[in-house]
Amino acid sequence: MMTTATPDAKRRALGKGLDSLLPRAHVAATTPTPVAAEVEGGKPREIPIDKIDRNPFQTRSKMDDAELAELAASITANGVVQPVLVRPQADGRYQLIAGERRWRASQLVGRETIPAILRQVSDEQAMEITIVENLQRADLNPMDQARAFERLSREFHMTQEQMAVRTGKDRVTVSNFIRLLKLPESIQSKVESGDLTFGHAKALLGLNNHPGFEKAAQRVVANSYSVRQTEQLVQTMLYPEKFAKAPKEEEPVDPNVKEVVERLQRALGLKVHVEDKKGRGRVIIEYASLKDFDTLLDQLAGDSRGE
Repeated sequence: MMTTATPDAKRRALGKGLDSLLPRAHVAATTPTPVAAEVEGGKPREIPIDKIDRNPFQTRSKMDDAELAELAASITANGVVQPVLVRPQADGRYQLIAGERRWRASQLVGRETIPAILRQVSDEQAMEITIVENLQRADLNPMDQARAFERLSREFHMTQEQMAVRTGKDRVTVSNFIRLLKLPESIQSKVESGDLTFGHAKALLGLNNHPGFEKAAQRVVANSYSVRQTEQLVQTMLYPEKFAKAPKEEEPVDPNVKEVVERLQRALGLKVHVEDKKGRGRVIIEYASLKDFDTLLDQLAGDSRGE
């Protein structure tokens, strides 16, 4: 007996790759419309670049100009190797789902068309695809990832567990990314620029609401602290009494040694220290001027200097 996949089963498939996020549009038994046929076929076709609109769910806030120029040069030499993904709009235009770098680089070199695969997907699926594609790239900065996860939570009411399943990350990691949005704007900008890593930012979050929060971040950047050093700095700022250097306890002075010190100081008129360890040690006599030194020499050597 055939069983019908439940909506939950379809949801569990999300996050296993872009293909699982690109369901083919269901087409009725009647003659399909041209757009529906194109979507159902799933084959790349050349689409005018000026008919494609930017993905409103794009999570990447910045793109490296040098890398974009590199890609543009590659497209000039070899063409667009991998098609972009788009979805048809009611007005005859198309909305980009994945492949913004290829689309923008193609614009830079003046291409009129770009190979594209059409898919009929919902807003939620389009946003999920965008996040998955970007998370597969190592250069997506942590703040962009944090905002993407927050947007999935805010606009599509996803739990952190659901986001973890659909993006291939564990729930704790998703939670840590979202927590980055609690950082002050000045620190977020340092994370975006790469001055602070995800590990640095996560450690600094321990100082949330601490008056020295931003100064600590400046210190980490200025001194090129490692994540471990940053964690130690945070602990020191949170618990200063625990990490304050305890004063050294003075070792008890032997009464006999104390008596000798007092006798020498009375006799010489100078400050004297005696260091004794089991009958061995040294006597240190302090003098404040050459006159004190000459007086000491006379007392110790007597008239031997004149012989």
